[in-house]
Amino acid sequence: MIKPDAVAAGNSGAILKQIEEAGFEIVALKMARLSDVYASQFYEIHADRPFYKMLVDFMSSGKIIAAVLKKTNAVVDFRTLIGSTNPENADAGTIRKLYAKSLEYNAIHGSDSDENALIEAGFFFSNFERFSK
Repeated sequence: MIKPDAVAAGNSGAILKQIEEAGFEIVALKMARLSDVYASQFYEIHADRPFYKMLVDFMSSGKIIAAVLKKTNAVVDFRTLIGSTNPENADAGTIRKLYAKSLEYNAIHGSDSDENALIEAGFFFSNFERFSK
């Protein structure tokens, strides 16, 4: 998911290009604006964390671009492509190093496991909305 900070900054196209150039197939794609309720549901796993309210407020502050990606070893490769959550620690050339503003405004979300990827894909897309070559 491309987060509100990166969408507002006009970085969506460059980020999507970088994703495709890294060999990912975009299986589903949509722009949306998460309500507080949907942002709360999506990040429910972090509900007990001190940053949860700030995260929900941020994620409902503007448009996002949700995507489902396909590639062998997709989760591991995508986590490498996006870089460290803190852009100061991200490797050169990663999405977060290039486009994130800070730890809190870090441009992009990537699933941390195959299981969560399926859950998160289902949050945004029906099976009907997913296309593969």
